[in-house]
Amino acid sequence: MGRSCSSISLFLALKLLLLVVAWSSKRGHCLTTPRPRATNKSIGAVLDLDSLMGKQQKIAMEIAIRDFNRFSRTKLHLEVQNSRGNSAQTVVSAMDLAQKKQLLAIVGTITQSEASLATEINNATKNTPILSLSSFAPITELPSSPFPQLIQLGDDINIQMQCLAAIVGHFKWKKVTTIYEVNSRFSYDPGVLISLSNSLRHVGSEIVNQLAFPSLSLQSRIENELNQLKKKSNRVFLIVHSSLELASVLCKKAKQMGLMEKGYVWIIPNEVASLLDSVNSSVISTMQGVIGFKTHFLETTKPYRKFGFRFRRRFAQEYPEEEENNTPSVFALRAYDAAIAIAKVTNKSQGKFNMKEFLDENLHQSSTFTIINVIGKSYREMAVWSPTHGFSKNFVEHEKMEVNKSNGYGGVVLSNIYWPGDLHSVPRGWTNSNEEMPLKIGVPANDAFAQFVNVTYGDSKHATSITGFSINVFKAAIKNLPYHLHYDFVPFNGSYDEMVNQVNNKTLDAAVGDISILAYRYHLVEFSQPYIDSGLNMVVVEKPNKSKQTWMFMDAFTKEMWLMMAAMHVLVGFVIWLIEREENEELQGLGAMLWFLVTVIFLAHREPIRRPLARTVLAPWLFVILIVTSSFTASLTSMMTVSQLEPSVVDIQTLQKRNAAVGCDENSFIVRYLIDILKFKPENIRRINSINGYPAAFKNNEIEAAFFVAPHAKVFLAKYSCEGFVQAGSTFRLGGFGFVFQRGSSLARDISEALLSVIENGETEQLEKDMLSNSHCSLSDKKAKESSPLGYQPFLGLFCICGSIAILALLYIMLCLTLKNVENLVKYMRGALIQLWRIRRWITTHCVGIYSKVQSRSMRGVNVAIEARNSAEIVIDSEQVPRVAEVV
Repeated sequence: MGRSCSSISLFLALKLLLLVVAWSSKRGHCLTTPRPRATNKSIGAVLDLDSLMGKQQKIAMEIAIRDFNRFSRTKLHLEVQNSRGNSAQTVVSAMDLAQKKQLLAIVGTITQSEASLATEINNATKNTPILSLSSFAPITELPSSPFPQLIQLGDDINIQMQCLAAIVGHFKWKKVTTIYEVNSRFSYDPGVLISLSNSLRHVGSEIVNQLAFPSLSLQSRIENELNQLKKKSNRVFLIVHSSLELASVLCKKAKQMGLMEKGYVWIIPNEVASLLDSVNSSVISTMQGVIGFKTHFLETTKPYRKFGFRFRRRFAQEYPEEEENNTPSVFALRAYDAAIAIAKVTNKSQGKFNMKEFLDENLHQSSTFTIINVIGKSYREMAVWSPTHGFSKNFVEHEKMEVNKSNGYGGVVLSNIYWPGDLHSVPRGWTNSNEEMPLKIGVPANDAFAQFVNVTYGDSKHATSITGFSINVFKAAIKNLPYHLHYDFVPFNGSYDEMVNQVNNKTLDAAVGDISILAYRYHLVEFSQPYIDSGLNMVVVEKPNKSKQTWMFMDAFTKEMWLMMAAMHVLVGFVIWLIEREENEELQGLGAMLWFLVTVIFLAHREPIRRPLARTVLAPWLFVILIVTSSFTASLTSMMTVSQLEPSVVDIQTLQKRNAAVGCDENSFIVRYLIDILKFKPENIRRINSINGYPAAFKNNEIEAAFFVAPHAKVFLAKYSCEGFVQAGSTFRLGGFGFVFQRGSSLARDISEALLSVIENGETEQLEKDMLSNSHCSLSDKKAKESSPLGYQPFLGLFCICGSIAILALLYIMLCLTLKNVENLVKYMRGALIQLWRIRRWITTHCVGIYSKVQSRSMRGVNVAIEARNSAEIVIDSEQVPRVAEVV
């Protein structure tokens, strides 16, 4: 920054000398309109008459002066000087105009730096108000301004840079290329690019390439510079500052070179977009798909339409070569307003310019911009943006919106944009470029768990294969990035801490693998979102748990199975006993039946079954007993050998008391964690460099426990749990596995966002399942299945067959018993019916007697009530007779 300031100071000193010479030689040389003798006041104008903007401003100010002189006694005169877009000529012209007598003010595209330089050279400029139409100085009011007579009428360049950044942030482009026209005016204000860089940083973007063109650039140079941009990956081009002339040439050459095809993005600034109404169709045809922003103003008002009609007629008369470019822009309107305001203030102040009254005038200043998209023969207005309200669909809605706290970087109003190459979806902003240096991403070459990162070497460098769960997750995240990422995997032979340090010192751009997120690493590098949870787990061998074997046999079957078996056994036994009890002396009585049920279970019954029907019922049941007994034996055996195992070591304290040796990965952070946090002695830690080395270490009694991070423990148990290993102790929570990037890298944020999408859609979980399913040992799943109690579902068919046969036999026996005892049954039923008839007759007689008694009692009560009522009426009549006599 110091070097930049010193170079600018040297440039200003040299230019100061040139300005003195130029001023003395060109004192009287100016491009003015003839001064009428009747005028006594004048307004100076310093404009770039070589540009369309300057020509429009000149015509607009002349119309304003003519309008004022038509209705005012004080006549004004406009003196115009051509700056030719050169800063030195601008300063000379301003000093020359300041020497004029009766000069009210100077209007033009003059920056604060140019005004200050003119003041230092010529004291007369200090007392001359300068109204700047330029946008290269921010609108700020400083108490100690070096030039208080300067009034900024142009749009704040900082707000314009915020609008550019808002467009970039809306479409989530993370990297952009800036293009600008280099002239002395732009080089005086390096804060413009700084303002843009800060605004882009707020929306998560950054400038990766910069391209500068002089004002009078040769097309060959433009072609060479664009060709260099084409070789790079970035496809988002922001024209920060440019004249309309250079922007049209730039877009024309870009279209010829294929930089206006699908995937490219071009954004033009306000000074170009506001003049698109005044350009011919050939310029529009080279900008198809370009988006931009221009100052918003109402073009439908009656004063503007009247001004536009007069402007087009006068512009065509003075500049016939610009026949198609005669539509007034906001710059012409602003110049007209400035000239009219000066005239009004002068008229009110009796021929003098009053700064305070001028600031009170309603000039056309706006911080609202219209977002446009060039399509067809013109452009389409897409949205409206301001720093306080953000994006809205139109100006009416924009005025009704509440303040957007996100500073306008969100929203979904920018849609259905016509992009270069007739692309209807939002460009990703990046593409694959073989000539750009790819990112160097380190991967652990000697990972003890090849399921996460597996590096296999071939005969050549290109034959190296890098696979694994971590690699698959990283590639899945890359697919969700809004741009293409060009990278190469670099196998790293060293520990994980050494690989993290390589990223810290920028030898590697990033690192991918099963890298744990730890506090001491966090201040060195940037970590992505964890793609899998982690913790520290302890794995030991198993031993039988004999304390739970007392009632283990009850767990071989479910409760439903036990109940089903008991009910079927009783039903079959009861049916056989019912069939055999009359002829078989050994099966008579309840005790004989119960003993028969017990002996049948073990296929050891000695009671002879004589009747064929009983044998038919018993035969399928004996088969069921055989099948169920075999299944019971198998289930109980599995439970005794599998389910009743427990860890040989319960917790870490037991290991420390025994002074036992433990194992862990030699390249992992676990070695430091065991020593510093868990307080294991260094000599008791065995470093094992392969997952296959742990079973041998347990078998040879070299270690009593092994420590893994949780994802590694899952892989180890999935592979070797069938050999008698189990997780023990509590889990110490850690930060999970993540990808490593350099400090301040925007890629870490992009990968984190992409990882969240991969995690949310379940892709990470599926990749983990695939990794564990590829394990050589699948006995763990079988153990869980075999150790579960058996239900009745596998035997339901046999139960249905046996139950059906038993029920049919029972119905047959009941039918035989009924037919055999039919006479006794008839006698019994006849006696029962007689008894029922006697009971009915007794009930009827008893009920009739009760009814007669109740009826006689009720009649007595009625008679008594009638007599009582009659006696009461007689008494009342005897009381009323004397009263009637008294009345008479």
